[in-house]
Amino acid sequence: MEASSSSKFGGAPARNVDVSNLAGMDSPLQPPGFRAAQPVSFSLPASPGSSGLPTPTATTDSSDLRRQAMANAARGPHRLAAQDTGSSSVRFAPPERERGRMMFMSQPIPRPPPARAGSRAGRGRRATNWPDRRYDSFKTWSGKLERQITHLAGAPELPGDEYADGAGDDAFAGSHRTAATSVPEVDRFYAALEGPELDQLKPSEDLVLPSDALWPFLLRFPVGAFGVCMGVSSQAILWKTAATAAPTAFLHVTTGVNLALWCVAVALTCAVSATYLCKAALYFEAVRREYYHPVLVNFFFAPWITCLMLATGAPRAVAAELPRWLWYALMAPLLCLALKIYGQWMSGGQRRLSKVANPSNHLSVLGNFVGAQLGASMGLREGPVFFFAVGVAHYAVLFVTLYQRLPTNETLPRDLHPVFFLFVAAPTVSCVAWARIAGEFGLASRLAYFVGMFLYASLAVRVNFFRGFRFSLAWWAYTSPMAGAAVATIRYAAEVDNAFTRAMCVALSAVATLTACALFATTVVHAFVLRDLFPNDIAIAITERKVKPIVELQESGGGDDIEATNAGATGAEA
Repeated sequence: MEASSSSKFGGAPARNVDVSNLAGMDSPLQPPGFRAAQPVSFSLPASPGSSGLPTPTATTDSSDLRRQAMANAARGPHRLAAQDTGSSSVRFAPPERERGRMMFMSQPIPRPPPARAGSRAGRGRRATNWPDRRYDSFKTWSGKLERQITHLAGAPELPGDEYADGAGDDAFAGSHRTAATSVPEVDRFYAALEGPELDQLKPSEDLVLPSDALWPFLLRFPVGAFGVCMGVSSQAILWKTAATAAPTAFLHVTTGVNLALWCVAVALTCAVSATYLCKAALYFEAVRREYYHPVLVNFFFAPWITCLMLATGAPRAVAAELPRWLWYALMAPLLCLALKIYGQWMSGGQRRLSKVANPSNHLSVLGNFVGAQLGASMGLREGPVFFFAVGVAHYAVLFVTLYQRLPTNETLPRDLHPVFFLFVAAPTVSCVAWARIAGEFGLASRLAYFVGMFLYASLAVRVNFFRGFRFSLAWWAYTSPMAGAAVATIRYAAEVDNAFTRAMCVALSAVATLTACALFATTVVHAFVLRDLFPNDIAIAITERKVKPIVELQESGGGDDIEATNAGATGAEA
C-alpha cells in the first residue's frame, strides 16, 4: 500500500511515505497478516480546517475522537473494525466483497497565487522583470489600454501580470490609483504641503506615487523649468539695451553678446518646451495637477513670457522688424490664462486671492507689462495700453495682499525665498513699458521705477533672508528681476545722465550678469554631475483626502481589543 499526504500542520513539510515493504507489520490501518491487493492513495487537505471538520486541539479527549470517527463511519458503506479497549486509534476494515475493487483517488491541491513583493505605497523593488505599473494612474494612456494594445499587436502577455499591477500592494494599486484620478481641492494642498511654493510634504501625509523610488524623468520635470528660459532671455534683453543705449556706450559692448545669449535662450526654450510637451503627451495627469496647484499654476505664464522676451531681445541681425501678428499670437494665450486666474481671484471661493496669494503670483501680472512693452515697440497702441491697464489694476491688489499677509496665508519659511525677488520684476518692467507707450521716461515711469528700486534695495540688504537653503530651480527667480532693474536703470540714465546713474547702470548690470552666470554653472553641475536637479515633484502626488495611517488603525484597534479583553476578564472574576 502506498500513502501520500500533504499537510502544513505547524509549518512541517509534507511527507510521502512508502509502506509497500512494511505490509507484514502490524499497524492501526490493517490487521496482522493482511496484504493489500490494490494500492491505496490518500490525499489530505492542506490544513485540518479546510476539510470541513473540526480542528483537533491538544485538549480533545480520546472518547470524543472515537465518537466522531464512529459517526463518520456510519454515514459510509464501511463498517467499523473492532477496537482495543482503552485505545485511541480507530481502524476501518472494508467488506470482503469490496476489498478487490476499492480505490481512493487523490485530488490535487490548488497552488496559491505567486508571491507579490512590495509593501505599502509600493515600496521596495520587485525581483521580476515585469513592467512597473505604479505610474499608470498618471499616464495619458492607462496601463490597461497599453496591455490591450500590446495584446492586439501579438506580443505575449507576461505571466502573473494581474499580480504585477502596482508594486504588489492592493492598497497602493487600487485606492491610490483611484485617488490619483481626481484633483485634490485647494485646502488639501495647504493641508498636505508646506513651503513657499507648497512643494514639501508634511510628515503626516502620504503620496499616491512611491516616495522612496526615483520617478520617471518626465514626471519629475516641473513647469518651473521655464524660469531658466526666462532668466537667459532677460539677459539677452539686457545686453541688447547695453549695446544700443547712450549711457553705456563707454563700455563698448558689441551686439555679438546679445546674439550669442539670444541663441542660447532660443535653444533652451526649445529644449524645455519639447520636454514638457512630451510630459503632457505621456503624463497628462501630472500636468493637470500642476495646473490646479495654487502655486504652480502661475508658472504656466512663464512659457509665453519667455517668448515675449525672446521677441523683445531679438538681435537686429536676426529680425530688423517683427510682424505684428506675432504679438497677437503670443498675447492670446496670456489673455486666456489671465481671464481664468483673475476671475478666480475676484469671484472668491477656494482660489480667492486672499487664500492663494504668494510671490509667484507676480508671474501672472508680469506678462501684461512685457506684452505691452513689445507691442509698443512694434508701433501698436490700443493693445499695449489695454494690457498695461489690466496689469496695473491687478498688481495693485496683489501688492497690497502680499504686503499685509492676511491670517489666511501661511508664513513663508526660508526655503525657496528667491521668489521674493519677483516683487521687483513688475514695477521695473512696467516703467519701461509705459516709457515705450508714452514715448518718454516721464513721471509715471519714474514713479514705477523708484518703487521697484526701493523694493530691490529692501531685499538686497536682507542677506540672511536669502541664504542657508538648498539649490533648486527657484533660484532662477533672481535673474529676471535683476535684469529688469538693470534695463530700467539704463533707460532712466538716458533721461538723467550723470556719474551716479552711469555707475548704477554698470553695477546693476554686472550683478545681474554674474548672478545669471553663477546660476547657469550651478544648474549644469546639478543636472549633469550631481544629477539631483529634478527630484520627485511631490506637490503633484498628494492624495485627494488625508488617509489615516494603517499603523494607527491597528494600534487603535488593538487598544480596543485589549480594553474589551480586560473588561471581560474583570467581569468573569466578579
